[in-house]
Amino acid sequence: MASPLRFRVSHEGWGQGRFEREILRPLDDKFGASAESTDDPDGYEGRVLRMRNGDVALFAWRPNGSNAYWTGNTETPKALWRTEKRAFEEVGGELADWAQSRLMELLLSEASWLGRYESLARFFLPVLMSKDGSETAREFLRTGAGLPGVDADMALSFYDRIVASGVFEGYRYTMASKLGTSEGGDRVRMEATMAEFNAAAVLHDAGYSVEPEIEVETGHSLDFRASDEDGSFIVEVTRPTPTGRRNADTPERAVRETAGKKTEAGAQLRGNDAVLFVDCSSFDDGAWRRIVDEKPGAGHEPAVFYRTRPDTVEAFLKGETRLRLTDAVDWV
Repeated sequence: MASPLRFRVSHEGWGQGRFEREILRPLDDKFGASAESTDDPDGYEGRVLRMRNGDVALFAWRPNGSNAYWTGNTETPKALWRTEKRAFEEVGGELADWAQSRLMELLLSEASWLGRYESLARFFLPVLMSKDGSETAREFLRTGAGLPGVDADMALSFYDRIVASGVFEGYRYTMASKLGTSEGGDRVRMEATMAEFNAAAVLHDAGYSVEPEIEVETGHSLDFRASDEDGSFIVEVTRPTPTGRRNADTPERAVRETAGKKTEAGAQLRGNDAVLFVDCSSFDDGAWRRIVDEKPGAGHEPAVFYRTRPDTVEAFLKGETRLRLTDAVDWV
């Protein structure tokens, strides 16, 4: 499976002649390829490569220097096979800005509707322009990113605001890549990814900074560390799916089963005094009302059960926690 776009970095010398011999010609022989000049990042010469099958790539080299950068959703030329990979943020500066600007132009030429959600499109750019995940990820977002019963424009505007808030500043690649780059879209996994975005939004709105993928002593990674001036909390997120997509015959049972699986091997939760977030955003109004009425347990406390919608987050708590969420949720 292809991964989200990153740079390949060559530390050898490159020029127009070598570029044509070792980059353009092999791609042209295999796919049919053309190269066009573009505005150059500071100190580099840049090229946009377009393949007849729709693939694209970028290549930039420093004239009379020893650095060159490649990214794209086509086959990597042999001359770059053993080069190191770096995320755009790791490279940074004008070179990363140039590459992302060109990729955004290419993305919007193929999916112009994403132009209404610039922060979201830029955040997920490494996935939306990846080789295997572009179509599945775009379709998932186009249809509302897993918020049933919500107008897709409202849902995407909501997620656009989340990423624009800077809640994942410094963690874009970590969080964006969770959406996946598979040709066969896994909607359950994609919705689980957005559950983490929902949880991060709650924590951010409650006044906490968020750090994802926290390694704990058991060797596991839990989803977030939420911190403010008074301390920090470990948060683990799970997202039950509606009864029509699982064997459970009631919404309450679906919640109990999903949360129970998360907590069966729950030593890492208990040992780290973690708060379990049970994201019920996949449930419609009627199912959510049943969950609220019964308030099923999760097999772990404290547990926050909540349902995110663009204009409100409703929640209830099982157990006790010092995590302060009143500014971010409506308790029911």
